[in-house]
Amino acid sequence: MTGAVIDPVAFPASLARDGRSPTAASNRPLPLPTVPTARTETAVYGMAAVDCRGRVADRTVFAALGWVAGTPLAISVTHGTLIISTDPCGVFGMTSQGHLRLPAPVRHCCGLASGDRVLLAAHPERNVLLVHPPTVLDLLLADRHARLLGGDLT
Repeated sequence: MTGAVIDPVAFPASLARDGRSPTAASNRPLPLPTVPTARTETAVYGMAAVDCRGRVADRTVFAALGWVAGTPLAISVTHGTLIISTDPCGVFGMTSQGHLRLPAPVRHCCGLASGDRVLLAAHPERNVLLVHPPTVLDLLLADRHARLLGGDLT
């Protein structure tokens, strides 16, 4: 390879990045990092894609709930979110492969299609799993995203 070597760009050591002298720049206190608050919830979260048969899988989430193949489940839909809990009379259940099958009428009710990713929120102390479809996530996060990105996102 032949060609001219380009000299690296270097700033004089006597200037800070903002153009002031290093002593003027160093007299300012350093910003303190924001310390996140400790979690108070015991929820276990996961993301999963809905496959062509309506199955979702997340071993960590289901293990936190203690759900195994054959666990009887009841499924209801409230405000577009699926609420799934154990129920001795439940007609739904975990598959032998450890997947959760979402029935077609439930998927249609929530606007879920094959390939959609859902947020799984397990609440082990209540033995409940909440499945949040993308449309619900959009609603839940719209205001926060608008604030973070400085304007209306619609």
